[in-house]
Amino acid sequence: MPSRELEKELKHHLNYDAFRTGQKAIIEDVMGGHDVMGVLPTGSGKSLCYQLPAQLLKGLTIVVSPLISLMTDQVKQLRAQHYKGSIALNSFMSPKERQEVLRSLGAYKLIYISPELLQNPVIMTAFKRQEVSLFVIDEAHCISQWGHEFRPDYMRLSETIAHLGNPPVMALSATATPQVQEDIIRVLNLPNIKRHIHPMDRQNIMFAVEQVFDHKDKMSRLKDLLEMYQAPTLIYFSSRQLTEEVALNLQAAFKDRRIAYYHGGMEQSDRLLIQQQFMNDQTDVICCTSAFGMGIDKSDIHLIVHYHFPTQLESYIQEVGRAGRDGKDSMAVLLYDSKDVHLSKRLLANELPDEQQLGNIISIIRNLSTTSRKLPFDEEMILMTGLNEIQWRFLKHQLMKRDIITEDGRFIQSADDWVKTIDTILSHIQQRMGVKEHKLKQMVDWMETTNCLRYELYRHFQDGYTKRTVNCCSNCGLQWDKRIISERKRESNGENWHMKLRKRLLQQ
Repeated sequence: MPSRELEKELKHHLNYDAFRTGQKAIIEDVMGGHDVMGVLPTGSGKSLCYQLPAQLLKGLTIVVSPLISLMTDQVKQLRAQHYKGSIALNSFMSPKERQEVLRSLGAYKLIYISPELLQNPVIMTAFKRQEVSLFVIDEAHCISQWGHEFRPDYMRLSETIAHLGNPPVMALSATATPQVQEDIIRVLNLPNIKRHIHPMDRQNIMFAVEQVFDHKDKMSRLKDLLEMYQAPTLIYFSSRQLTEEVALNLQAAFKDRRIAYYHGGMEQSDRLLIQQQFMNDQTDVICCTSAFGMGIDKSDIHLIVHYHFPTQLESYIQEVGRAGRDGKDSMAVLLYDSKDVHLSKRLLANELPDEQQLGNIISIIRNLSTTSRKLPFDEEMILMTGLNEIQWRFLKHQLMKRDIITEDGRFIQSADDWVKTIDTILSHIQQRMGVKEHKLKQMVDWMETTNCLRYELYRHFQDGYTKRTVNCCSNCGLQWDKRIISERKRESNGENWHMKLRKRLLQQ
């Protein structure tokens, strides 16, 4: 398609006047039938790279996405733009709703689905009856065992692609290091994929790392920041309990601010409500864990605070990248208490089963094999083994990889074969833990550096960076006394959405 025609289609289907950096070249390669890898900074509009081709290509575009909230939000935004034929297939649909979608797949152009649900044989059978013109893997770093959000089900996507007749593939990420990029290509077996790799550097974000001594010190500084800046704000925690405690504390301190909390332990409906309130400017500040933010396309977030630091730089880059998507100056502040390193190490330990857990689980599985043909459902296995969901998914993937169980949990090998597998799996766990500990050390080294924070943050991922001449980072000097970030205009009467709703109800 001629270059000028693409601009017309962009305006017609998505009402944008021009492409952002990197988008057009990716779309041109996809329209030419090529496999494409796109690494674009957070907030650069990766989703447009497949949303426009989905409208222009003849058949169906399938988008594999890791989070239900991410899929739901993107479909809602597309429908608000009068973008036709998009839907998210997810586990919250009733069987009847899902069947209705599968019966009418021909009416859709763009289908969002999780990698786990994509393994459902009924869904795959329905997809195989369609002409699939493009297969998109969003957050493609999840494919790689070196990626910061590794999901075992992502590694099975190469088989899925083959079952669908090998349509063109688009792999997208904001935080794929060169090592992760190579791993994605290897797992997908796409050596000729066309790469579009753009710097992760976001020049409009200013960085500050502040040494603090305890929770009281953090709270004091946090209140100072919220007093100084009235902009939409995300505050990141590693503890679910503290998201709630700090949110309640801030609500009491700032009566005029609409403050909420969000974490993975909340009901899905409550999480979606909080997310939509924030998107619709009905909430000003969110105290959240890393469960919040992926796919949040809110342009006016101008303050990101890390009450706790993430366990790796990739996660930090992704989280601070949610600021300043409108191009305006934004601030990323990390409150660093060296004692928090112990919390990070505990979090890492909980991501993988240890040697004792592994031995106990293999014993449970051996016993099950004598009385059953296959493993119980995942939920039952998690209760039975005492593992969390991440640990069980990892272990199940290892058992499948070594031909101990099939994809649907049927036993293949005898108990004698499993015993010698323990050492192999344990060795892999130790290797993974070594990688995670190395990434944690990189994070700590970054927080403790006296060099330019911008340079030290991005040097692991790209050659060079764009340095700000003024207010680059706390190591290069910041003018805290000035209002250096944009603020949203508040309503003059100070009413929040709760007050408005109550007034309207009383008037009826």
